[in-house]
Amino acid sequence: MSIPSEIRKQESCVQLHGVSAFAAMLATKRQLDRELAAIAGMLHNYYFYKTGIPDFPGPNSSEAVRPLLRDMNILSKEEQTTLLRAIFHQGDRSSIHGPCEELVKDACLLHFYFQNSASSAAPQDVARLRNVLHELAIPMDMPGEKYSSGDVENRPDTDRRSKLADMAETLAGLNIAGVPGDQRYREICKHWPDAAVYKELQNSWCAAFVYHCCWRAGFQLPIRYPNGIYRLAGVGAWLEWAQLPETGFLYYDGHDGFAPQRGDIVIYEKLLSNDPHDHIGIVLACDDQEITVAEGNRDNRNDSGVVHRERGCCILGYIRIDNNYAFGFSGEYNPIL
Repeated sequence: MSIPSEIRKQESCVQLHGVSAFAAMLATKRQLDRELAAIAGMLHNYYFYKTGIPDFPGPNSSEAVRPLLRDMNILSKEEQTTLLRAIFHQGDRSSIHGPCEELVKDACLLHFYFQNSASSAAPQDVARLRNVLHELAIPMDMPGEKYSSGDVENRPDTDRRSKLADMAETLAGLNIAGVPGDQRYREICKHWPDAAVYKELQNSWCAAFVYHCCWRAGFQLPIRYPNGIYRLAGVGAWLEWAQLPETGFLYYDGHDGFAPQRGDIVIYEKLLSNDPHDHIGIVLACDDQEITVAEGNRDNRNDSGVVHRERGCCILGYIRIDNNYAFGFSGEYNPIL
């Protein structure tokens, strides 16, 4: 109901109800829980229809519906985990997961096939679609195997850290006010699907600013790294993510010759409070004495700005994201319930 366009609203209903119906049908055929399958199909793309952002539909939709399922208090933890894993893995169609995960993948393909029979397909999608149609004894009519699920190849930019700094400098210089009435602030908050997002981020949106700048520069991450303790709207999540074995992006000034550069992300330690890692920003320049940083919620004043800070004071470390970094996750997803 939050979608302003009636046409898009109708398209959304068709897509969600379609995937849900196909999921229930496949569950009946495979002797799985039809109700859970229908729920997973209905919620599989929740994040996109809540925010309008198509990135990471599986991880982001799983994270967005996680608190909803929890707070409804009508599903067991086992049922919640089944649903969230099915939603999370929907886009990983080249791998094989559990029965409910595979069911949602197949339901998405079936719906898209019958709605878009003249499009083109990735090879793994053609093989999967052929198998599920054969399972249902439905003749396959795909001239030239032209079908597409809408996947777009990820082409890393050559210098995304430079773009990150440019974007942060521009946005910080606009003196964005952290209030819902500021359109630019609403753009920063749109990544977070909770109804109370403005209240939750009030005077605490420095990490959300960094996430938005990274997203616009091409460093795209789901709103919570899988199995992470925190969402990336909080500084702790950035610190947690940067220290993962698959990233290793956390550096300390002076260690092994490291010196901060434009496009690095700085994490402060007890800068504005007595709490650890209490602030974050994006480095624009650095000399021997100070760093110039683009920040959201600068000094807890609830606006954006460019500030100059002492290089040796209240800094925990720096995150330097590899220019070719692309999100990937191959482990077991264990949602936080």
